[in-house]
This record gives sequence, C-alpha cells and structure tokens, in this order.
Amino acid sequence: MDKEQIEGSDGFVFDAVRVPAEGARKGGLVMIQEIFGLNSFMLAAARRFAAEGYEVLLPSMFDRQEKGFVREGHDQEALAAGAGHARANGLDNAMTDIAACIDALEGPVFITGFCYGGSMSYHAACQVDGLSAASCYYGSLLPQAKDIEPKCPTIAHFGKQDPFIPLDGVEAFKEARHDVPTYIYDAGHGFARQGSEDYNAEADALAFDRTLKLFDEALIR
Repeated sequence: MDKEQIEGSDGFVFDAVRVPAEGARKGGLVMIQEIFGLNSFMLAAARRFAAEGYEVLLPSMFDRQEKGFVREGHDQEALAAGAGHARANGLDNAMTDIAACIDALEGPVFITGFCYGGSMSYHAACQVDGLSAASCYYGSLLPQAKDIEPKCPTIAHFGKQDPFIPLDGVEAFKEARHDVPTYIYDAGHGFARQGSEDYNAEADALAFDRTLKLFDEALIR
C-alpha cells in the first residue's frame, strides 16, 4: 500500500493510495471514498478488492479543500466537515480527478464508491471515458441523476432503511434506469462499512458478490 501523487488535467496535484493486486491481476479499480476521506474503512475496503485481484487506487478527493482530510468517526463534526468539502469540491473537480486516476491505472479499469463515492462513481460512469464497469453504493445523488445514461455496465446498491436517501427516490431511479440493475437491501445507510453500527453482513456480502460478478462479466466481454 503506497501513497503517491497524481496530477489532473487541470494541473492540480492530489494524493492517492495505491494497493497492489494480490495474485494474478484482473484489472484496476478506482475506489471513491465516503465523505470521511481515506480512513481505515476505505483502506480495508481497498484491501478486500485487492485480495480479489484488483489493483486499487484511492484518490484523496477533498485535497482542494483540506489536504489529507480524514475522519475516523461519524459524529456531527465529521459529517458537517465532510459534507461541506463535498459540496465545495463539486462535480467538475471530482470528475477531473477520477479521470486522472483512470489514466494512472493499466486497463481494464473499474470504479466503485460508497455514499459520496457512490454518487461520484455513477457520475463518472456517465461522464468519464475509460471505465469497464461501475458499482455504486448508496449514493444520494443517483435519484436526481436518473435521466443520465451510463457509458459502461453499472449497478447500484441501496438500503431500504436508509434515513438519508428516501426510498421513493430510489424506486424512481430504478424505474427510470432499467439499464442499471438496482438492488435494495433490508439494511440502512453504510451497510457495507464493516465495524460500524450500520454494518449489515448479509447485505454487504451480497452486494460485494454482485460487484465482483459485474466486474468478472466485463472482463470477458
């Protein structure tokens, strides 16, 4: 697991963590953080995919706002700080940094992300070239992006009891985007965040298996 710097097309240089694939390399994976930065959960999630043969690159998405921003907890201060950085960063900066990460990986390249990262993963699947597939976990911006078509095979995961993403919006997204398999789990927000109060082992395992299946199918196309 190595820290490096990546330069985007706008000249901004941001930090990223690269986790080498274990065993035979299947491809590259851009993993987009929650609003809490590259904390221990994100690093653990990266190692989990690396164990499946993916070289994972995790960009520090809020370096324009606060270099190296990380919060381990999910208290009100952490939520307010992370949400503020997400709003200030905007879509254009995020897409520029994600595109640079895609270029920094040998193909095929996939993308996944959680919460903020789920939203950014979906927008990247719709706007950025060079992705083979995308798996988007509980991204709150997906419902309002339901009229945007992904450029690559994409799936989405949501929790039925998620207090931050109204279920009617998820259902509207699912109805509008028949090309995006949308899975709704009997779980809350953050169900794939191992070790947290929101963690749901059954939902996490099923979403992870579906993600790996999506990536495997893209590999043989």
